[in-house]
Amino acid sequence: MTFTPEAIIQRYVYPIFWATNDEMLINRMCYGTVIYAVLTLLIRNAPYGRYYNYSYGFGVPVKLAWFIQECPSFFVPVIMVAYGKQTAYRGMVNQLCLGMFIMHYFHRSFIYPFLMKSNKPTPFLPFLFAFLTCLYNGILHGLYFVNYYHYSDEEWVYRPSFYVGFMLFLYGMKINMGADAALRNLRGWGEVGYKIPSGGLFEKVSCPNYFGEIVEMWGYALASLSPPAAAHAFFTTLFLSRRALDHHQIPAFPAVCLPHIYR
Repeated sequence: MTFTPEAIIQRYVYPIFWATNDEMLINRMCYGTVIYAVLTLLIRNAPYGRYYNYSYGFGVPVKLAWFIQECPSFFVPVIMVAYGKQTAYRGMVNQLCLGMFIMHYFHRSFIYPFLMKSNKPTPFLPFLFAFLTCLYNGILHGLYFVNYYHYSDEEWVYRPSFYVGFMLFLYGMKINMGADAALRNLRGWGEVGYKIPSGGLFEKVSCPNYFGEIVEMWGYALASLSPPAAAHAFFTTLFLSRRALDHHQIPAFPAVCLPHIYR
């Protein structure tokens, strides 16, 4: 057996989805993402952060957990580009579309975890599910843009949706990173408790950091008009909206509201 990304996917991933080719696998994984998104609405208070619960297994150090659980969505597409056949990965549009996905998960894997000030561990079971989810997403998005669908640069660069989506993605990333920084700067290293900034989008929506990530993913979906990106945006919307809704419930620790100008 040749250990190429394609051979590994055919041997180990095809059987899980009863797929016999890439098109069948991609379609079924997209449906799986949508079903998973709907199921997240049934989950109450995902047990990490303020909702940490020891009943979900032993704790994994939070920075290590975030790095390990998020990095498959970065490394799998990168490995497919570096060592795969690249049967569709030609031209600027494929590279930019996959680049948006990789850029997001580069930040989530290599930057965000190491800026965190909280030392509260992540329960093992949610950590494991997050890892498997990111592995799933890395395979789906990498396969679609690297080997399955080729965008014609001559046609796609004249589509307004591509540029609007790309700018929306960047704007959502700016919101997400800015809101994360505002929340992080209100807390000292190792400090417990929750403080809520005021000003900016913190006056408009419950969780601007979640809102920014949702905007990012819909920008990615609009730029690529791809089923994996649309399914991922749908999942992100439902999962983070559920998470934001949980924040309106009585918190496990008292929240402290402090004035903060969000930029």
